Amino acid sequence: MAFYGGVHILIAWLAIQVAAGQTGEKTDSKGAIAEIAETTAGPVLLWALTIGLFLFALWQVTEGLAGYTYVTEPRKRLGKRIGAGARAITGAGIGIGALDFARGVGSTNSTGKQQELTAKVLALPFGQVLVGAAAIGILVIAAVIFYKGVKRSFERDLDMSELPDGSRRFVEQVGRVGWIGKGLAYGVIAVLVGLAALNADPEQAGGMDKALHTVAEQPYGMLLLTVIAIGLAAFGVYCFAAAKAHRD
Repeated sequence: MAFYGGVHILIAWLAIQVAAGQTGEKTDSKGAIAEIAETTAGPVLLWALTIGLFLFALWQVTEGLAGYTYVTEPRKRLGKRIGAGARAITGAGIGIGALDFARGVGSTNSTGKQQELTAKVLALPFGQVLVGAAAIGILVIAAVIFYKGVKRSFERDLDMSELPDGSRRFVEQVGRVGWIGKGLAYGVIAVLVGLAALNADPEQAGGMDKALHTVAEQPYGMLLLTVIAIGLAAFGVYCFAAAKAHRD
């Protein structure tokens, strides 16, 4: 989970660079991995990141299959297990990207691939409906993430009984900011996919990189982008805390 948090901190750093006017930066997981690859210890860090993310994905798979036993309500337990499955897919996907860079075959052109996939779906019968359904699904995920931050329900997954009061309050606040910021970022992605469905234009689709660059181009976009970047950085810091305090 610490590696998962580290990726979010790097994405936040890249987003801050975009807010500062360096619009050429790739502000998604591939961009974060590329940033690591350019460091002196890049190869070693990439292999460590690959192993760490695959272990995170494996942990989330076990959580999805048999975790969250402390949640007494079956419906809520099922929801948390589904969320763990989604994080397993995300972690494995980023891990595969890190593995490609470690092997020297990585590419930062994630937006182009996402637009190509969107174009293929739009070309199918009822393609606009399918892309629209995907947009709604992403929006629901964004709302759940945002709500989790607002209500601080993430605290139920942590055992902070042994933490000092000051540390507990820090985890609570950074977690709240992090979940809300990540929810906002996913919400922008949902809007972009929705526009692609409405206009049948795959060029309007994209992931985190396209979403954050789109925010930067709007009136007051730099301010909003900075807020989202702070949220993503806070989520990364929260992951470090959750790595120690997460319940079994």
